Amino acid sequence: MFIYIIKRTLLMIPILLGITVLSFGIMRLAPGGPAEAQMEFSAKASAEARERLRKLYGADQPFYKQYATWLKKFITLDFGEAFADGRKVKDKILERLPITLTINLLSLGLVLLIAIPIGIMSATRQYSFIDRFTTVFVFVGFSTPSFWLALLLIYMLGVQWGLLPISGIQSLDTASLTFWGRISDWGRHLILPVLVSAFGGLAGFSRYVRNNMLEVLRQDYIRTAWAKGLPEKIIIYKHALRNALMPVITILGLSLPGIIGGSVIMETVFSIPGMGLLLYQAVFSRDYNLAMGILVPAAFLTMLGNFLADIAYAFTDPRVRLR
Repeated sequence: MFIYIIKRTLLMIPILLGITVLSFGIMRLAPGGPAEAQMEFSAKASAEARERLRKLYGADQPFYKQYATWLKKFITLDFGEAFADGRKVKDKILERLPITLTINLLSLGLVLLIAIPIGIMSATRQYSFIDRFTTVFVFVGFSTPSFWLALLLIYMLGVQWGLLPISGIQSLDTASLTFWGRISDWGRHLILPVLVSAFGGLAGFSRYVRNNMLEVLRQDYIRTAWAKGLPEKIIIYKHALRNALMPVITILGLSLPGIIGGSVIMETVFSIPGMGLLLYQAVFSRDYNLAMGILVPAAFLTMLGNFLADIAYAFTDPRVRLR
């Protein structure tokens, strides 16, 4: 098992290096640059001023020199300074990361809390009313764009009925509130983003659990357990559920990069100062350092998710360790 973990860890290094090369190159292929983005609306900007900015940002150097300079800093966990305000990229990321993590972890917890019981009930009561209802819910969940759902909830719950705040993570008068008042205000601001983030995942996870449970319930050892007269709860939750959740482990691992990538639309719609909105602003302002500082950790999370899923498989299935 230890050798398997070492092999998987060493394999991540060249993959991550290749991802950085591709991401760095794609950022440079985008039209314009940081100098052009900053002077786009300045009619008095001269060609000399643009060239000075290009030299300041290192955009006048060949691609390999720019990448080598960036890689040397990245190895020491120095992502450089943001072009827009000169602040350290690391500081800006650490400032926004807790907000994005909180929203996505809450939504993921909500998904697992609801989707697993729904999937189990749908599988054990196949073709019943709840099974047909969840099937319709899954189709609606998959076909509903997250940004449209967010705008609909903002209009209904925020504008029309005034029940929930529609943007940001705190009110303007937060400083005058008590501690519990600030907690309540913060929670009310998170309700809509968490619901929108969880809606699509809830539909998908419940369907994954249902299909896996149906496949496991048809196995011979489950029929044997029924024939021996074991209680239904023991058969479902002790023998069937563990094996049915193995493919879900992979889905959970692949959901890690969505903590950043999936937050771009949601945080932009709700004006939440998180990693998604920061990435959106960095791309449009051609802030290469800031964009790379967000994209590379997102790629690392993708590989980490796959790595953790492989380790979980190795623990649950001894055949994986022999590969």
